Amino acid sequence: MIKSLILFLLFACTFSGHAQDYFFKKQAPFNPDIPSPEEFLGYPIGFQHTRHDMIVAYLEKLAEVSERATITYYGKSHEYRKLVILNISSPENIGKLEELRSEHIQVADPESNASSNDLPIFVNLGYNVHGNEPSSSEAALLTAYALVASTNKDIINLLEETVVFLDPTINPDGRDRHTHWANTHKGNPLVDDPMDIEHNEISPSGRTNHYYFDLNRDWWLAIHPESRGKLNWYHQWYPNVVTDFHEMGTNSTYFFEPMKVNASKNPIMPKENYTTLNEAFAKHFSKDLDEIGSMYFTKEVFDGTYPGYGSSYPDLQGGLALLFEQASSRGHVQKQNTGEQLTFAFTIRNQYTSSFATLNAALENKSILQDYQKKFFKSAISNAANSNVKAYVFGDENDKARTNAFIDKLLIHKVKVYELGQDISEGGKHFKAGKTYVVPTQQPQYRLVQSAFETYDEFTDSVYYDASAWSLANFYNMPYGPVSAFQKGDELDKIPASEFTTPKKSSYAYIMTWNEYNAPAALYFLQSNGAVSTSAFKPFEISTDEGPRKFGFGTIVFPVGRQLISGDSLHGLLTKAVEEWSVEIATTGTGYSTSGIDLGSGNLKVLEKPKAVMLVGDGISAYEHGEVWHLLDTRVNMPITKVPMRNFKRLNLNNYNVMVMVSGRYNQLDSGDILKLKNWVSAGNTLITSRTASKWAIEKKLVKETLIMEEKDTAKNQEVKRLDFVESREHIGKNSVGGAIFETDLDITHPLGFGYTSRRLPVYRNSTVWLAPSKSPYGTVAKYTENPHIDGFITDENRDKFLKPSASLIVSAVGSGRVVLFADNPNFRGSWYGTNRLFLNALFLGKYISVPK
Repeated sequence: MIKSLILFLLFACTFSGHAQDYFFKKQAPFNPDIPSPEEFLGYPIGFQHTRHDMIVAYLEKLAEVSERATITYYGKSHEYRKLVILNISSPENIGKLEELRSEHIQVADPESNASSNDLPIFVNLGYNVHGNEPSSSEAALLTAYALVASTNKDIINLLEETVVFLDPTINPDGRDRHTHWANTHKGNPLVDDPMDIEHNEISPSGRTNHYYFDLNRDWWLAIHPESRGKLNWYHQWYPNVVTDFHEMGTNSTYFFEPMKVNASKNPIMPKENYTTLNEAFAKHFSKDLDEIGSMYFTKEVFDGTYPGYGSSYPDLQGGLALLFEQASSRGHVQKQNTGEQLTFAFTIRNQYTSSFATLNAALENKSILQDYQKKFFKSAISNAANSNVKAYVFGDENDKARTNAFIDKLLIHKVKVYELGQDISEGGKHFKAGKTYVVPTQQPQYRLVQSAFETYDEFTDSVYYDASAWSLANFYNMPYGPVSAFQKGDELDKIPASEFTTPKKSSYAYIMTWNEYNAPAALYFLQSNGAVSTSAFKPFEISTDEGPRKFGFGTIVFPVGRQLISGDSLHGLLTKAVEEWSVEIATTGTGYSTSGIDLGSGNLKVLEKPKAVMLVGDGISAYEHGEVWHLLDTRVNMPITKVPMRNFKRLNLNNYNVMVMVSGRYNQLDSGDILKLKNWVSAGNTLITSRTASKWAIEKKLVKETLIMEEKDTAKNQEVKRLDFVESREHIGKNSVGGAIFETDLDITHPLGFGYTSRRLPVYRNSTVWLAPSKSPYGTVAKYTENPHIDGFITDENRDKFLKPSASLIVSAVGSGRVVLFADNPNFRGSWYGTNRLFLNALFLGKYISVPK
């Protein structure tokens, strides 16, 4: 203990003594009345990983003691950590911040002629979206201090013409997960061996948020409170410059923009953004990094094609978004392959240096950036005027909740949405006035309208850093179409209110439609409170309190006479379900149908409440594990037991009736474990697998299904075509399916297809797991169509040789049970509302699937 204290004091004194030169040389001197990060925290920056609550506390302190700063709270994370922005500028600007905001918004308005001449430049410094890339939050503390406390005339001049919005930790839940790991496993003395536990987190790592989602993909999808809070703030300000600080592999150096060329054939982003503006800022980055002797690279990797990064979304709002990537010490010090020690403090200094380089470049290019943003929104209007598409109509009358969820995404991005004013037929779809909606293209957010509805099949590149398809309308399986003429009704400023009324009391039966997105959540609530429910495996038409009604596959019937609770209790629960979940529930006084099955038919299956378990941990995709967890937690309000792989042998499977296995290796399961799993399924239970877990189930012969594999050429003297080595990455990379959207034909009479009203279903594919159609003629639930491409990149060979002949979803009998095998991920990034229903049907209805052999 004494040794540790002495070492700490020696390090603290030594490091603090050099901190001014190491970090602050260009920003000194400082106001002694403003506490430095070291003084506030009790240790020098770089000595320890700083917890998020201490980061917030320090910024709150700066706002308390300085006239240069105020603090904004824009939300809370899933784990209720504060999401904050420190507003920094001259005392004069801080005193009239709301006035400046109003004037800036007017300048950005394409219909306004307001001038930006007297306005400051607005810069959002955003840090630590990936929690285990921690250097940038520490740099944020240094940057905040230097801006608030420096008495250097250059800093004072900077603040007179700049408003800085400093967001220290975009992902506080992930950061604290990693901070705990790094500080807990820190050695004394420090251990730089890359094999040390400090540098090797267990899964799930701190990269992701509470539900293991990558928040740097969520700007466009807007699923999580961290992103939604930031977007709400963003659209109040439209900053001119936005930074996105990251880390990469330890053996790399430092990256700043320009990026790799955009892979879109016709990028919707103005060329000036990624040429003129990028080059202007790159001069500052290179100059400042050269001064401190840091190595770096540009242009070779990373692309801004996907609009949902922190380094791309602001580009579609008239700003300049900037990506930085620092080689990571992944702890306090780690040895690189050159033999050098990469210290935490060094990584922090590079991020700090780039923070100030950004501010100086923004100030130098202030008028160019302001003019660019003004032109950006004006060009959105003119580009739309030159297009033949004047609007997109959309809406699904059969699923108002899913339609409303799509509307919510458009509104949070400030896309203008209106009620449709006149019936329109487009592409074989009919859109009713007052029941569906229209998005005009001539609006400031035209480029986001394009991103939501347009699809692409031509690209300039074949290797993507992330997805090559992001048309939100397809994510939501939303019927839509482009139109050249339209009439609009009232503009929406919020999600439309539910049209469903609470059910009248019945002494015979209640009927809940299954096509509404929230129906599974309502069903689970009712089952959990003792309601007996049945599912219609065939459609019917029956007299209801509102006249004759047709009900489709999967309709839920609650027979009053078969309940174990009172009629009043049942009615009360159903009323609450309508109010809470916005589902449609009708009443009937008869069991006699005018067509189809009667309510006492054996084709109405009594439903058992799902009791779900999921294997998680080492070797299993934390992303997919988190997606399932998030779906059930936040939309179904249904618990799922998450069992670490190391506990499988002592897991009593008889406590559950459905198991989920997401993508993973599952190497820890030996032959005895596999037999245990197979016997449990055979007893009448349901196993759900996705992507590589489906491949594993086939390869381990858990099911009698097959994969479509690449044929191996056995010719001994087969000539191999020579290719230049420099292009190897591109040639190999293009054979992966990085993220594209394809059309399937869905059997909507199958229990897994219940609730869907169209056989056409878009699915998202980002793997090369190709499932052969089931050996049972009834087991292929969803198969790719003859012309499956909807959006995104795929090679001709992958499309024709593997995709077209394959299945997206099959069910395979195992004894009295079944395995539901997804080739794709139905819950991708929490945003695939269109295919969530397939997964939820497997949970709720899988037990009742009998696969003919």
